[in-house]
Amino acid sequence: MAESQHSRLATFEQLAAGRRSIRRYTDRPIGPALLEDLLHCATWAPSAHNRQPWRFCVVASDHAKHALSRHMADKWRQDLAADQADPAFIERRVAVSHARITGAAALIVACMCMDEMDHYPDSQRQHAEWTMATQSVALACQNLLLAAHSADLAACWMCAPLFVPELVRTVLELPPTWEPQALITLGYPAEEKQSARAPLESRVVWR
Repeated sequence: MAESQHSRLATFEQLAAGRRSIRRYTDRPIGPALLEDLLHCATWAPSAHNRQPWRFCVVASDHAKHALSRHMADKWRQDLAADQADPAFIERRVAVSHARITGAAALIVACMCMDEMDHYPDSQRQHAEWTMATQSVALACQNLLLAAHSADLAACWMCAPLFVPELVRTVLELPPTWEPQALITLGYPAEEKQSARAPLESRVVWR
């Protein structure tokens, strides 16, 4: 490997390995220009057929953050109660989630839209197309997470919208074809985290 190539790869590895899922933030706001820059970075991700099926909802107002958190919490309480979880446990989990969502400077709700994807008459190919669109959105989310880290912001990917897509769409007044996939909290970090990865050889095979 050439020295310049090695240097560039080392720089990227440092960025990727330094990213952490941070759940506590300071009260410092994030300006709309910086949020737009992050979203521009997200949209440079590869996508199936280059259809760019991602859609993003920026939740920056305290009112919207609290409304989303409150409605999601109500549904989560119901689900945990149906699972016969201990009431004190339920309230602890809900309180932690509420603090995480409302304590962020901004939320990015990543959605998937099938409007411009291919459509097939059979379920097998149609499901593959849906999966391709979902993977495209996930790639855009990773771009966003790395961009945030490079800008000295903290972020955390949350999968909660997958459990309550209709609720999220209703609370945020999203178009009916937007399918909520993820919620990314953003802010300036108020904590530090350490992380580790499994040995590469335990996750890779060569053929």
